[in-house]
Amino acid sequence: MPGLLRGAARVAVVAGTATAVSNRVSRRQANRWAQQDSQQYEQEPAQPEAEPAQDPIEMLTKLGQLHADGVLTDEEFAVEKSKILR
Repeated sequence: MPGLLRGAARVAVVAGTATAVSNRVSRRQANRWAQQDSQQYEQEPAQPEAEPAQDPIEMLTKLGQLHADGVLTDEEFAVEKSKILR
């Protein structure tokens, strides 16, 4: 019987040690992933927000006023107008 108890005790110690090591490795890996995620988040530049779309009628009105005031030539006016209308 003492041999059987010794064997059972040995199995229990080995199993307990394996569980402890496995848990420690899992925690260490989880900490590494969390650290990498936080570093990546800190390094990523903030994405600029898209400019809100402007009203084409309002843009054409302003463009027409610039043309009427003589700021834009006929050619410049035509180019800018075609960009807005696209």
